[in-house]
Amino acid sequence: MAPEAKLGKNVSIGPYCCVGPNVELGDDVTLVGHVSVDGHTQIGEMTQIYPYASIGHPPQDLKYKGEPSKLIIGSHNVIREHVTMNPGTEGGGFLTQVGSHGLFMIASHVAHDCRIGDHVVMANNGTLGGHVMLGDYVIIGGLSAVHQYVRVGKHAMVGGMSGVENDVIPYGSVMGNRAHLSGLNIIGLKRRGFSRNAIHTLRNAYRLLFAEEGTLAERLQDVSELFKDNEVVQDIIRFIQEDSSRSICQPKAGHAE
Repeated sequence: MAPEAKLGKNVSIGPYCCVGPNVELGDDVTLVGHVSVDGHTQIGEMTQIYPYASIGHPPQDLKYKGEPSKLIIGSHNVIREHVTMNPGTEGGGFLTQVGSHGLFMIASHVAHDCRIGDHVVMANNGTLGGHVMLGDYVIIGGLSAVHQYVRVGKHAMVGGMSGVENDVIPYGSVMGNRAHLSGLNIIGLKRRGFSRNAIHTLRNAYRLLFAEEGTLAERLQDVSELFKDNEVVQDIIRFIQEDSSRSICQPKAGHAE
């Protein structure tokens, strides 16, 4: 461990760990063993990191020329074996940011300039390209890959072995090789305490939004007006209206929930 590294209270560093000089470890952080943490990396309190994780090493981007950039990881995360998380690049403001209370399973990868919310779960071998944004409570299924610059809205789920090229609406569920929108993440919504009425309303809005009649812009306007007082539906409206370099992931023809 570099003597310049900053350690909080009750930090536990197991055998064969490497901690760089610009690393900050919060209170009660645990590096189980064989963990390598480098770069300008901050790790929040109570986070546990398991063997062979590589945290804060240079991003996998040919444009990166060694500029100082940051990786900031929140508190109470569990980062399992062989996970990789990279700092940012100039194109993303020199920052990769990971929220709190996340679970990053074996060999999952968070690339440069990603923005990860709280309570996110990435299953084994889930992979994020650069500049990906995940909202709170997102689940990334095992062996799935999310294309660079894609946004995945809060409470959404990506099914296992999916390739996600387009933005995923909040509360949505996508799956498949070149993933399509397969409906709402109903199981996740129930687990997080959404009422039956809230889910029913969200389903009605979803059917209207992804109906076959009219253009998406027309349907968006209609749903926005019909559900103007429903904050959950408005989450989806705002997400679709935001600027993005990717299209919105949509259902296959004739498969709106």
